[in-house]
Amino acid sequence: DSKLPLSLRSNLLDLFSQIEREFENLYIENLELRREIETLNDRLAAEGQTFEGADLAKGALKTKASHSTSQLSQKLKTTYKASTSKIVSSFKATTSRAVCQLVREYVGHRDGIWDLSVTRTQPVVLGTASADHTAMLWSIETGKCLLKYLGHQGSVNSIKFHPTEQMALTASGDQTAHIWRYMVQLPTPQPVADMSQTPCEDDVDFSDKDEADGEVDGPNDCPSVRIATTTLRSHQGVVIAADWLVGGKQVVTASWDRAANLYDVETSELVHSLTGHDQELTHCCTHPTQRLVVTSSRDTTFRLWDFRDPSIHSVNVFQGHTDTVTSAVFTVGDNVVSGSDDRTVKVWDLKNMRSPIATIRTDSAVNRISVSVNQRIIALPHDNRQVRLFDMSGVRLARLPRSNRQGHRRMVCCSAWCEDNISCNLFTCGFDRQAIGWNINIPALLQEK
Repeated sequence: DSKLPLSLRSNLLDLFSQIEREFENLYIENLELRREIETLNDRLAAEGQTFEGADLAKGALKTKASHSTSQLSQKLKTTYKASTSKIVSSFKATTSRAVCQLVREYVGHRDGIWDLSVTRTQPVVLGTASADHTAMLWSIETGKCLLKYLGHQGSVNSIKFHPTEQMALTASGDQTAHIWRYMVQLPTPQPVADMSQTPCEDDVDFSDKDEADGEVDGPNDCPSVRIATTTLRSHQGVVIAADWLVGGKQVVTASWDRAANLYDVETSELVHSLTGHDQELTHCCTHPTQRLVVTSSRDTTFRLWDFRDPSIHSVNVFQGHTDTVTSAVFTVGDNVVSGSDDRTVKVWDLKNMRSPIATIRTDSAVNRISVSVNQRIIALPHDNRQVRLFDMSGVRLARLPRSNRQGHRRMVCCSAWCEDNISCNLFTCGFDRQAIGWNINIPALLQEK
């Protein structure tokens, strides 16, 4: 009597049978482990000890047997943990249908990459901002450096592209933000090597060796730009982030001097100084269609600034985290997503921001997050070199593969989606001096779970 299509019903039945087999195997292994526990308890009872649920013998016998008990207990726990982990990993491999494929690596910076962004106009290129004092533009399809910006005297901490023109906005440790124009010629795409598709749960870490410690040869034939079209100066500290307001006529910058500044692009004049944060700012983001700005800070808060009414500039403070808010970003809908060093990510409704509508708890500090426009998937870059994907309800969808052969080898600083590109739709960068382009394929059925 099922109304499901036959192919879908057959697929579901197959999955359920796999689940049943995995739990049957788990049950059998648990029975075997119980028998091992009973055998060990019998052995320990002869020495006056039991592994679980029995009183310890007193006197010299207790002292003599304690070391033996500790070793046996640890061995048993290790055996049980390894056995259970193996079963769970096997179960994940058989049920996860999300596929994450590493498509291309972008290598050429001489220091860690803090931020990356993708142009919103043709030609579509990737931009990276690095601690080596440069920003680079890359061909997404070939991985070739197209242009290098050399105008900053300090670490380049962020890069964002104008919504309609070929202009980039970079923020730097030299206490300035620069606007500069670029012209690039895309190279002829090379055929992509046939790479095996990797389930997103494959995060086997074979080695902790830092393979990026060697000096990287930068792209010597890459043309460069050295002079900014506009230089924005008003901050008294590091400018950590910057973004274009809707329309591209104004920009906002965030600084370690605890202020965010709003500038007019044409005149480079300071329009507003947004003060109120108690500690250094860490990030700023603008709404894609409305005159809204969100700033995040080390003071554990993020603030929503509303410039929709020219006569009233309202601000709302949100205290949803217990540690530094590393980033807060808008979605195309009416949501804000915030990430923090307290190892959580929270999803908020702009119409009712008294409490989050979803909370994601992780095992590592979260850096600059991004949300895909079409699929509404949150990409979480972590201090522990992992990148995880969640939906807006807080359900984990996937984890990007990371091993000694692929993935980031150091802290992942930022993520950015590019849904107009066929080969790569997610980009990540980190302090291993490389950016990576991924192809993420998450079926609709998995997202609806």
